[in-house]
Amino acid sequence: MSVKKLGVLISGGGTNLQAIIDSIKMGEINGQVVVIISDNNKAYGLERGKKEGIRTEFIDYKALSPAEYNKRILEILHEESVDLVVLAGYLKVLGKEIIEDYKNRIINIHPSLIPSFCGKGFYGEKVHKAVLEKGVKLTGVTVHFVDEGTDTGEILLQEAVEVLENDTVDSLQQRVLKVEHRLLIKAIKMLCE
Repeated sequence: MSVKKLGVLISGGGTNLQAIIDSIKMGEINGQVVVIISDNNKAYGLERGKKEGIRTEFIDYKALSPAEYNKRILEILHEESVDLVVLAGYLKVLGKEIIEDYKNRIINIHPSLIPSFCGKGFYGEKVHKAVLEKGVKLTGVTVHFVDEGTDTGEILLQEAVEVLENDTVDSLQQRVLKVEHRLLIKAIKMLCE
């Protein structure tokens, strides 16, 4: 079985990226991260990639038109013959041309049980804050295919996380993140097989 080439898009620290890299090293995933792309030149995930000898690319969306920005992402994915695109804490919405070119080959991880606490404006700490404000007893993690909507693609995997009475945004985020790492790896493994 041929090794699948992964392109990972990030905006921040890259803890999900690190989980992917570690799982590949342990032989859990029949894949290889061939490129890491970020919209944030200070994203620590770029450093994680450089340490592993992986191609890293910062694309400055402020310096380009949306069409040019998306075209550049697509060029890089094609240059590396990427089979599967993984959005791992990537905070931009991908352009239609990327989604069409990689139909059912782009996945995203979201820190809630979609369709709750998702869509425009729901990312990172904002999700956990909304969960706590609403007083729900369960939140969780969803891995889904990316389509042209925001968090509207077909759901691949979900796992619930209990919201504890004394939870803060930070404590809830940390528990959800542990599940994110595990569930994202499970989805990538499944798609690489």
